[in-house]
This record gives sequence, structure tokens and C-alpha cells, in this order.
Amino acid sequence: MTVPTEGLRRPGRARSIFWIAAGLAGWVVSFLLYLEYIGQLTGADAIISCDISPIVTCGPNLLSPGGNLLGFSNSLIGVVLFLGPVFAGVSALAARGGLADWYWRTFAVFVAGAFLFVHLLAYRSVFEYGSLCPWCMVVWLVTIPLFWTVAGWTLRAGVWGSAPRRAGRWLLSWLPVVVLLDYLLIAVSAQLRLDVLGSL
Repeated sequence: MTVPTEGLRRPGRARSIFWIAAGLAGWVVSFLLYLEYIGQLTGADAIISCDISPIVTCGPNLLSPGGNLLGFSNSLIGVVLFLGPVFAGVSALAARGGLADWYWRTFAVFVAGAFLFVHLLAYRSVFEYGSLCPWCMVVWLVTIPLFWTVAGWTLRAGVWGSAPRRAGRWLLSWLPVVVLLDYLLIAVSAQLRLDVLGSL
């Protein structure tokens, strides 16, 4: 990784492409979640049903208060905000000299917010609603590595100053393990609480 002069930084081609791919995947799944939500309200059939078992199903989550935290479906938040990683990735590829630290800090804060949001939803899904929404889980699968990648790179690149660079290097060197442990935390909690495998 090279850090351009004058406070301008680029995340590298592979990382930028990953952010674009993650953002597009999250956007598509958020749109499918919205269609499923409309189907639950109107009784219309979804394009791709997400009802797999009594526990692995979308309905209880989508129609719950937690599925509509701001008074409308959470999927609309994803439809809007998953364009952010796409924009960040495209901007990084297009900007020859890199982008300013304030840009990357803003991006990292929004991604961190998404990370906290999906963990809140995962907690409520497992411990309050007793069901797992397949499309929601795909959003979790996308958001978790997106967060750890953005956090690791911004720390290592010095976006937050020189002190956290070592933490960023460590995080990126252990990135697959960190992401896997995050996944396992949710998966094991769901299995112990709901016996997901037994319901399939």
C-alpha cells in the first residue's frame, strides 16, 4: 500500500473492487427484502421466497417493530446506504491522487454504523423474535467483512492518525479470522438459542 502525499489516500484496486461488490450485493438483497416486505403486507408472492422453515423465515422479522425501526422497512435503509460502498470504491478507482482523510473518515463512520445496526438486528432476531430472516442474514454476511476491511485499512493507512497504524496492520493480517469469528458468534448464538439446524 502506498500513501499519497498531502493527506490523500487510496485503498488499492482489489479493496476498492471488493467494496463495490459488497455494496452491490447488499443493495440487491435489500431490494429483495423490500419486495418481500411488500409481499408480506399485501399477500403477494415474492420473486424469491425466503420461507425455508418455521425458524428460517422472513415474516416475523420484517413485520416486527425491529424490522421498521424508523417507521418504515429497514430494507429501505439498505437500498439507500449500500450505494455508499459502491460510490467509495468507484471514487477510489477514479481518483488518481487518492481522496482526503475526511472522506474516508465519513465513509468509515457510516460503515461502522451499519456494522452496529446489523448486530443489533441479529441480536433481536435471535433473542427476541426467535427467527432468522435469510435475506437479512445475507446483509449481515456482506456488512461484517465490509466493516472489518474498512476499519483495518483506514487504521493502517493513517486516516485516524499515526498511532493506530499498528492495530490496522494487525487487523488486516488477521482479517479472515476476525470475520469468521464474528460470523461464528452469531451462528453459534442462533444455534444454541433456536436449534436452527434441527428446524431444517
